[in-house]
Amino acid sequence: MKNYIKLHISVLLAGFTGIFGKLIRLNEGLLVFYRLWLAFIILGVLFFIVRKFPKENLKDTLKLMGVGALLGLHFLLFYGSIKYANVSVGVVCYSLVGFFTVIFEPLIEKIKFCRSDLCYSLIAVLGIGLIFNFDTGNRFGIILGVLSAAVFALYTIYNKVIDKPSKSMLFYELGGGALFISIIMPFYLYFNPVKSLLPSYSDFGYLLVLAFFCTIGLYILHIQVLKVISPFTVSLCGNLEPLYGIGIAMIFLGEAKELNASFYIGMVLILSSVFLQSFMKNKSTGKCLASDN
Repeated sequence: MKNYIKLHISVLLAGFTGIFGKLIRLNEGLLVFYRLWLAFIILGVLFFIVRKFPKENLKDTLKLMGVGALLGLHFLLFYGSIKYANVSVGVVCYSLVGFFTVIFEPLIEKIKFCRSDLCYSLIAVLGIGLIFNFDTGNRFGIILGVLSAAVFALYTIYNKVIDKPSKSMLFYELGGGALFISIIMPFYLYFNPVKSLLPSYSDFGYLLVLAFFCTIGLYILHIQVLKVISPFTVSLCGNLEPLYGIGIAMIFLGEAKELNASFYIGMVLILSSVFLQSFMKNKSTGKCLASDN
């Protein structure tokens, strides 16, 4: 129960990340650049204060930094989706993480493909389609959102595969993500020029909150629960993020003021996919559903 509470807290925190993507006026590349470096530096300072700096061998460090590059790419695509469309589009597309996880996990972990998992994720996909109401007005934002979901599914699976302390994993993953974004940033800014590279005072304040609570706090919880809960279950519960994100966007940004029947039906389908999967897992742990042990 404790780990499921952590999981849902992390999903709630994730629901706020889209709001910051809209509030921060930097483009998606600079936003991710500052988010990752600030989170990496803050976490490093915290380790220095408690005198428990994480140490890994070179091989494991490179693995963790490679996974961190996936995290950085996910951030870039996710905020690109929000910038080119809106918060609702970005967070709704994120719900496809469960669908991609059920496809990628058997290939990466060499386990049996589970049809029941696919059925649960397809229910969520149908719900996403209804919430989205088959909107084609933000096609590029949708494409970026779908790609961000696929990349995050890979990130989630590889975090499960690598067995290291959660804080140590996050530190090196943030470093890898920050380094990856730094390498591609000159090329990114060449094709997406900006007037200023520095954030405003308000943007910097938002970035600090985003880095500390919605990056360090969120991903420590995320990595911790992946040690005891299957990637598919984590991804499926992540389908609640659009509901949180859209609700928060309605309150703070005035998005999605007019919710039609499609939204409510889609919301019920997404919730059903989460609770049905959880119920069946508790009822039958011997099935092909991924084990939480």
